Amino acid sequence: MTFEKKVAIITGGSTGIGLATCQELIKAGALVYNLDINTDTKNESHFIQCNITKYEEVKSAIETVIEREGKIDLLFANAGIHLFANIEETSIEAFDNVLNTNVKGVFYTLKEVIPVMKKQQSGKIVIMGSDQVFVGKQQSAVYGLTKGAVGQLTKSTAIDYAPYNIQVNCVCPGTIDTPLLDKAVSRFNELTGTPKEEINEILNNAQPMGRIAQPIEVAKTVCFLLSEENSFMTGSLVPIDGGYTCQ
Repeated sequence: MTFEKKVAIITGGSTGIGLATCQELIKAGALVYNLDINTDTKNESHFIQCNITKYEEVKSAIETVIEREGKIDLLFANAGIHLFANIEETSIEAFDNVLNTNVKGVFYTLKEVIPVMKKQQSGKIVIMGSDQVFVGKQQSAVYGLTKGAVGQLTKSTAIDYAPYNIQVNCVCPGTIDTPLLDKAVSRFNELTGTPKEEINEILNNAQPMGRIAQPIEVAKTVCFLLSEENSFMTGSLVPIDGGYTCQ
């Protein structure tokens, strides 16, 4: 795959799957902009500090990219947060935080990028979903709610903008070795007292392939969906979960 002369935006590109995807796109020749609140990054992309829960910051960041590059070819709406809690354990503040990041942040990004792609009559978008687009999990009431929402957002947006040659797909990773997972493991450890080593073993054994995935394994799928080799997929919810959701 080559991304020569392609301008890409990735939200949440400072760590985890976002970072791995930035690195893959850059290696393949893309000019990548990382929009992230986290300034601590090893990313070699162009960095714009941006809190995606704030619409004006998203708008300003996208305008900056357009002013500099004149176009946006690719978008990976990746930024998100996790919450390990059931409904009773979820404060209103925590609920708002997850909803604002995982749903509103994606919506704000799409709202600013899509008109640019529509004018160009071309563009490829990937949204970060989860295996919880397909299945429910314990202690994931609000997180699962938000991922179900972006799954539906993917399908509706794909239909609306297919006439403008804009493809919109959603990757749905299972358990991936990222900072997001580290936080979830720590939270489970705090709540239950289960040693982290035991938690990690449980996570590995829960996957039909016997292990959790690395960020690069998701990044490569994202890159395919953003590439010219993907000529006909749109509105797809793509599981990358080692077989977890087909059980």
